[in-house]
Amino acid sequence: MLFIETDSPPPFYQEQLTPTKRQQLDKWFIGHRSQRYYLKRFEQFDQQGYLSPKWHWAAFFITFPWLLYRKRYMDAIVYSVAGWSFIQLNVAIVLVAFEFVAMSYIPDAYQMATRIGIAAIIWLFWSFMVARWTDAYYYRMARREIADAINDYPRDEAAQQAHLRREGGVSLFGLALGFGFFAFALMVIKVQFLPIIAKPKANEVLFDTYDVAKTTQNRVALMYQKTGRCPVNLPLNTETQQIRIEIDNKAAGVAETDCAVIATIRNVKFPIRYLNDQTLVFYHLPEGDSWDCMSSLNKKLAPESCNEDTP
Repeated sequence: MLFIETDSPPPFYQEQLTPTKRQQLDKWFIGHRSQRYYLKRFEQFDQQGYLSPKWHWAAFFITFPWLLYRKRYMDAIVYSVAGWSFIQLNVAIVLVAFEFVAMSYIPDAYQMATRIGIAAIIWLFWSFMVARWTDAYYYRMARREIADAINDYPRDEAAQQAHLRREGGVSLFGLALGFGFFAFALMVIKVQFLPIIAKPKANEVLFDTYDVAKTTQNRVALMYQKTGRCPVNLPLNTETQQIRIEIDNKAAGVAETDCAVIATIRNVKFPIRYLNDQTLVFYHLPEGDSWDCMSSLNKKLAPESCNEDTP
């Protein structure tokens, strides 16, 4: 699409056609959807005698579904394989170069955002270039199919019409297939790739939560042993941005306790937002000196010592 001839006259242009005949052939190829828009573009290219960039919003946002919608099936395959591979290659080359040249100057907190921003800029540049030349590409496809129809059926207007309607027009099935492919790709990203990124982040937050809660519980247990009471007013400096610590005489989900240390996870971002408001509780058993543990986390995420059933 980006390597379109800018010859004069445009490729496959049929000079022998009258304007009325050419417009009729264009209508058969374009179909009823967006006919006025494409007829205007085709007329501009015919009058200026060469192809030039125009802006096409659908191609900017949804190039692949648009190609399928306009029955450019083979071009859609080439675009998805060659085009996306070209984008990925460029992203990889630029990121590797940036890692060696400039990433050390970027603060750690902004490095991931920087990588994502570089990839997004490259992708947007590609989408911008595709959107500028999509109308010229579609005009070229129309002129090629019209030339084929005239060459194959020089005196059979009905056959020309059938050919252009078959090769042109739109396909709602193709549009649905394009969006279905995007939905499938997003599902694969969510199921296969997000966990790879999320798991280390989740483990880090869970480790910090357990460490802070256990440290606080040891301190509270020592105070309880000395005074025989739960130090609910004990000043704490263990509260962090992602962990809230509370000391109380009771805890939700615990039938009997007179002292509990409750750690609540908060303010964690995507892709581990599901950890927000999850709790880890160390609670004292009234009939002894032992402490037990429970968590709102599932068995897969909770510490092993907190996986036992609550008495």
